[in-house]
Amino acid sequence: MFVFGDATHAVAAARVASSELGFQVVGLGTYSREFGREIREAARLYGVEPLITDDYLEVEAKVAELQPELVLGTQMERHIAKRLGVPCAVISAPVHVQDFPARYSPQMGFEGANVLFDTWVHPLMMGLEEHLLNMFRDDFEFHEGAAASHLGSAAVRPAAMPAQPVEQPLPGSAAAPPVALAPGATVSTWSADAEQELRKIPFFVRGKARRNTERFALDRGVPVITIETLYDAKAHYSR
Repeated sequence: MFVFGDATHAVAAARVASSELGFQVVGLGTYSREFGREIREAARLYGVEPLITDDYLEVEAKVAELQPELVLGTQMERHIAKRLGVPCAVISAPVHVQDFPARYSPQMGFEGANVLFDTWVHPLMMGLEEHLLNMFRDDFEFHEGAAASHLGSAAVRPAAMPAQPVEQPLPGSAAAPPVALAPGATVSTWSADAEQELRKIPFFVRGKARRNTERFALDRGVPVITIETLYDAKAHYSR
């Protein structure tokens, strides 16, 4: 888990996440420079390097580097996490109107524990329900082709690389032996069928599925990711 926001919120959220919910804190930071000492002391407890900055691009770079399973942050981190395909829950200002629920939502006691669990764990476990996917499919901000909204008009989403076709052996010919990845290779090629199958996965977890599959293929020296590789990786990481 990566935690960033107002210092008091970030320190408290990291403590609850680690001590009460069993998360591993891999990153902790704040934009409140006046609370730098408190953040450094808290970061020392988790063995992580504190991030004290008001530059959202530095935060984005750190999240991309750490590849956490969940981000707790501000509205800005929510945009960052969306771009990187990482679940996120908003815990600190700056926030959006949607982050103020019109219901009784205590943050302490037994009921507060339920509220925190729902707020933090549901984005990790569920993402968006199917009816919400349909509702926001063409939304200017939430659709899967949207660029990083926090970059404003400067946001340019790179064009997707076309999938490389996989040559099929001629009928009656012997199949060529699999070619291992070259030494130092860092990524496998996706077949067209595998890319098409990957797009069936909801966009809010598709990035994680892609990363896991590529890591699985790389560890096993698989040069071309097929549908079989995709499902083998899914089975492997579901154990």
